[in-house]
Amino acid sequence: MTEDVLAARARIEEQVAGRTLIDALAQTAQTYADDPAYSDKHHAPEGETWRTITWAETRELALDVAAALIAAGVQPGDTVAIMATNRIEHMLADMGAVHAAATPMSIYNTLSVEQVAFIAGESQPKVVVLETQDHLDRWADALGGVSLVVVLDAAAKPDGEEYVDWQTFVERGRTHRADHADDIEQRHAALDPEAPATILYTSGTTGNPKGVVLTHHNVVYEAISTLEAAGLEPGLRQISYLPLAHIAERVLGLYGPQIVGAHSYCIGDPSELLATLGDVHPTAFFGVPRVWEKIKTGISAKLAADPDPANVKMVQDSMAAGLAWVQAQEVGGQMTPEIEAAYKQADEAILGFLKLLLGLDQVTWAGSAAAPMPIEVAKFMAGLGLKVYDVYGMTETCGAVTANGPDAFRLGTVGRATPGMEVKLGEDNEVLVRGPVITPGYHHQEQATRDLIDADGWVHTGDIGTLDEDGFFAIIDRKKELIITSAGKNIAPSNIENYLKESPIVGHAMAIGDGRPYVVAILTLDGEVAPAVAQSMGIEFTDLADLSQKPEIRAMAQDAVDKANAHLSRPEQVKSWELLSQEWTAESAELTPTLKLKRRVVNEKYADVVEGLYADA
Repeated sequence: MTEDVLAARARIEEQVAGRTLIDALAQTAQTYADDPAYSDKHHAPEGETWRTITWAETRELALDVAAALIAAGVQPGDTVAIMATNRIEHMLADMGAVHAAATPMSIYNTLSVEQVAFIAGESQPKVVVLETQDHLDRWADALGGVSLVVVLDAAAKPDGEEYVDWQTFVERGRTHRADHADDIEQRHAALDPEAPATILYTSGTTGNPKGVVLTHHNVVYEAISTLEAAGLEPGLRQISYLPLAHIAERVLGLYGPQIVGAHSYCIGDPSELLATLGDVHPTAFFGVPRVWEKIKTGISAKLAADPDPANVKMVQDSMAAGLAWVQAQEVGGQMTPEIEAAYKQADEAILGFLKLLLGLDQVTWAGSAAAPMPIEVAKFMAGLGLKVYDVYGMTETCGAVTANGPDAFRLGTVGRATPGMEVKLGEDNEVLVRGPVITPGYHHQEQATRDLIDADGWVHTGDIGTLDEDGFFAIIDRKKELIITSAGKNIAPSNIENYLKESPIVGHAMAIGDGRPYVVAILTLDGEVAPAVAQSMGIEFTDLADLSQKPEIRAMAQDAVDKANAHLSRPEQVKSWELLSQEWTAESAELTPTLKLKRRVVNEKYADVVEGLYADA
């Protein structure tokens, strides 16, 4: 470990020492008492779009929930499972469990009955918090050992003493807290920073999910180091829309705000994101790559539909000025008065207006993670004058372990190691990570833990990376997902897929070729952009399946393949492709809840399509 890493770690450990999330919330509730903490659209006051609670109210309600859990028999270390959309009650249920010295677990809303039963069987939750009838149905086979089910949607609450609606639950807690004031304080005093703060069951691209244990020390260190690396300051306004079972949302929407007092607008349906951006105009915004890709394709489609070439050229010239301005600020770049002047003119002419339309005009920090940001998408956003800071991490590292930020960034990379973390490349250029944010292991899965963390404490991420001379890491692909053709060529499929998705009509793409003589691809249409493009071209169609068969659309898909191939070496080039008649979603099983490909599922589900591509090529 270098002296710089040691010094940075010591500095953050000094801030973290002895602290738990309980301490963090107490301090924030005092410092930012009357500032807004969380907003959502449930039960908003008459005439208002949002309901909002302050940081002081957040802590009081979290304590009421903690008391209700204690009254329900929850003991220190017990697990509390939550399946709900992003809303105030989800945040309070999590914080309340923490204040009862229990271990909250947010569970992905899209998991099947079988997956939920597996998680419940392994983690044995004492109390479960569910939002809707759909969630109750998903837990149908998993409530055997549960002592109490709290239902947020009162209309969905079944009869029976084992079920209670949220309002009644909180009122029970308020009464118990008044009568047993010392219960919570005693648990606070006994809570060790090395105790679990959560167990996150990874969505998984193969097999059953694994429960990643993260301690209070893990999450407080991660939140402080991430806030520092990102240059995030108090007073942020942001949108919480990714699942709270995802580590990025937990750090940015749950843990980080408890330290800096940010204001999070929670939305339960990600399809509302673009509208919410226009309503909230956040100062900080995080998007998985697919979100940034959809913003890019949306703007690209509108440009393509503009009949006035002068308008198109004006936007393209302005975005060239924006890209030059961002690139001049990269490590190794050089800003000049001419670049500054050109960007200012472009921003006043059109870029500022485009950002205003997107609701990104007040953003001072924009981030991306969960998968590498395609360089063309990063450059497109830079063309708007937006620096999207790509970061890298995983659930097992409690989130980011490398990050770009205002002080040092380079497009096409995931940045440098975050303060106090050791990151290096091992055999086969696998990214290895060691430091204070590393999970102590998987819940009740010792062999999986040994496979993850070696004897020297290094996490083997399974990601293949590069490291440049300035200390910036880039992620090439998952080690297990590299394609090795029958000719022995090693190929990164994500590189091919990113080029294919540059077409505005392509929603998702998967390159296939492992053990095969060449690469083929399966494509899907973008369910929003493709129909809009078709309408602008005067193409008549009934639905997405019909549209996928239209000669004009298939010609555009072929053009996407041709343009991708122009960027690729001969072994990487796509020799044959098929455009599917349906989209891929988390619900239809081809994608994880964070919109990453489940390659095994796609290979199995479309085996006949793949075989047909090789037979016809």
